[in-house]
Amino acid sequence: MSTPPSTPPASPADAPPHPAPESAPRLRAVLLVIVTAYLMVGVDSTVVNVALPDIQHDLGFTPTGLSWVLNAYTLAFGGLLLLGGRTGDLLGRRRTLTVGVLLFAGSSLLGGLAADDSRLLAARALQGVGAALIAPSTLALITTHFPEGPRRHHALGVYSSMAGIGASVGLVLGGMLTAWASWRWALLINVPIGLAVALALRRFVTETPRHPGRFDAAGALTGTAGTTSLVYAFIRVSEEGWSDRQALSAFGVATALLAGFALIEARAPQPIMPLRLLADRDRAGAYAGVLLLPAGMFGAFYFLTLICQQVLHYNPLRAGFAFLPMTATMFTTVRFVPRLLARYGAKPLVLTGMALLTGAGAWLWRLRPGDGYAPALLGPLVLLGLGIGLALMPLNATILAKVRPQEAGAASGLLQTVQWIGGTVGLSALVTVYGTATRQATGTPAEILTHGASRAFGTAALIALTALLTAAFAIRARRGAPAAGQNSAL
Repeated sequence: MSTPPSTPPASPADAPPHPAPESAPRLRAVLLVIVTAYLMVGVDSTVVNVALPDIQHDLGFTPTGLSWVLNAYTLAFGGLLLLGGRTGDLLGRRRTLTVGVLLFAGSSLLGGLAADDSRLLAARALQGVGAALIAPSTLALITTHFPEGPRRHHALGVYSSMAGIGASVGLVLGGMLTAWASWRWALLINVPIGLAVALALRRFVTETPRHPGRFDAAGALTGTAGTTSLVYAFIRVSEEGWSDRQALSAFGVATALLAGFALIEARAPQPIMPLRLLADRDRAGAYAGVLLLPAGMFGAFYFLTLICQQVLHYNPLRAGFAFLPMTATMFTTVRFVPRLLARYGAKPLVLTGMALLTGAGAWLWRLRPGDGYAPALLGPLVLLGLGIGLALMPLNATILAKVRPQEAGAASGLLQTVQWIGGTVGLSALVTVYGTATRQATGTPAEILTHGASRAFGTAALIALTALLTAAFAIRARRGAPAAGQNSAL
C-alpha cells in the first residue's frame, strides 16, 4: 500500500535506518507498553463523563463550569498535539513519552485530591498537556520499533483499536468506580498505571536518536495558539450555537493564526509541521480520511450514550457495557486487517470500512421512540466496530509509510491533531443538528431526544459518505506487499 513520495528522493542520511530485528517476545512487550500508555489517554476521554454529577455535587460546580471539567482537558490536549509530536523528534520519543506519562499520572493525583473546582480544572488541563506528549510519541515509537510490513501493520492494528476500546472501557470503569467507591478514583487509578508504564518504558522501549536542529519557536507558537483557538471555538459552538460571538471571534483568531502558521512552516528550515508531509497524494487523502472518520462517527457515540441512559434508562455501568459489541467487533477485526492489507492494499479496506460506517449512520437515522436495544442499536454498533476496525488502521499505515525518521513525530502529531479536531468539529456539528431538531419537535422528553438524535445520526452518515468519496478519489489502489524476509509474528 505504500507509495513513493512525491518529494525528491531522500539522501542516504535521510533514509530510514535498518536496525537489527528484535525478538518476537520483546516486540510483544514493547507493543504492550506503548498501547497501555495510549490506552490511558483513550480511557480518560470518557471515564470522567459518568462521574460528572458526583463531581458537581462534591465541588459545587455550576452547570456551565462543570462542562470545563471536560473542556479544560480537550483544549490542552488538542492544542498541544503538534508541539508534542515535534518535541519527541528533537528530544527523544521515549523520553518525551515518559515525561508525558508521569505528568499525566501526577496531574491525575492532583485532580483526585482536589478540594475545590479551580484545582480540579487546573489538574485536568495538566492532564491534557501530558496526553499531548503521550499520543504522538506512542505512534511514532511504533514506526521506530516495527519496520514497514506485517509487523508494523499488526502493531498499528492493535494501536488503532485502542481509541474505541479505551472509550468503552472508560464508560464501564467510570461507572464502576463512581458507583462502588468515589469519582476521585476515576482519576486516581491513573497513578499506579502511569508509574508502572514509566518503569516499563525504561525496561523495554529503546530510546530514539535525537534529531539535531533549532526548535521552530514561531511555528510552535502560532500552531499551538491557532489549534487551541479552533478547538475552543468548536467547544463554544457545541454549548452556545453558531451565533455565539465568542465562538465567531475564536474562529477569526484561529484562521489568522493558522494562516500565519502555514506561511511560517513553508519557509522554516526545520518546521514543526513539514508541509511536504501533505505533498504525497495518498498521505494527504489519508489525513482527510482521519479528519472525516471521527467527525462522522465518534460524535455519534455521544448521542448513543444519551439514548442508552435517558431513553432506555440504563445506569452508567450498563450503558458502558452496551458498547461492548462494538468494542469486541473492532478488536476482532483489527486482528485480520494486517493480512488483508498485505493482500489487497489500503484502499479497498478503507472504502469498505467507510461504507459500513455510512450504513451504521443510516440505520441509526431510522431510530424511533420505543425501539429497543437489540433491534435498533446492536446492529449499528457491530457495523461501527467493523467499519472503524477496517478503515482506521490502513489510514494510519498510509500516513506513516515512507515517513523520514526525523519527521515521524511530526507526522504522528499531525495525525493525532487532525483526528482530534475532526472529532471536535463533528460533535459540534451533530450537536447543532440535534438542537435544531429538538426545538422543532413535540412529545415526551424521550421522544424529542430520539427525534433529535436520529437527525444527528443521519448527518453522521452523510459525513461518512463524504469520507468514502474522498478516499475513493484521493487514495490510489496499491497492494501492501510485505517486504522480503519480514515475519508477521509478534
